[in-house]
Amino acid sequence: MIIKQNRGRYWLNWQRRMVSALQVVGAAACIWLLIALIFGEMGLPQYIAMRDHAGRLELELLTLRGETATLRSEVARLQHDSAKIEQFAREQLGYVRKGETVYRFSPDFDGTSGDATAP
Repeated sequence: MIIKQNRGRYWLNWQRRMVSALQVVGAAACIWLLIALIFGEMGLPQYIAMRDHAGRLELELLTLRGETATLRSEVARLQHDSAKIEQFAREQLGYVRKGETVYRFSPDFDGTSGDATAP
C-alpha cells in the first residue's frame, strides 16, 4: 500500500488560491469575449445590419433580373417584329407616314381662349 505524504496546510491553501484565481481569470475572459461579441468591430449589431443589407441586395438583384429579362424580350421583338419597330420609330423617334398629319400640343396648354384677363 502506498501512502502519500501530507503536503500540509500551506499547500492546500495555495492550491485553493490558484483554483480561485483561475476561476476569476476564466470569468474575466468569458466577459471579455461576450463584450467583444456584442460591441466589437464585427459584433452582433454589425452582423444584423449586414444580414439586412444582403436581403435588400437579393431583392434588388431579383428586380434587376426581371428587368433584364423584359429588356431582352423587347430587344428580340425589335430585331424581328416589324410592327414593334414601327411603333418604336413613331414613339421614340417621331417618325410619321406619308400623308399623316401630326398635331403637337404644348405642355402649358390649358384650353382657355387666350384672354389674359380671364380668371
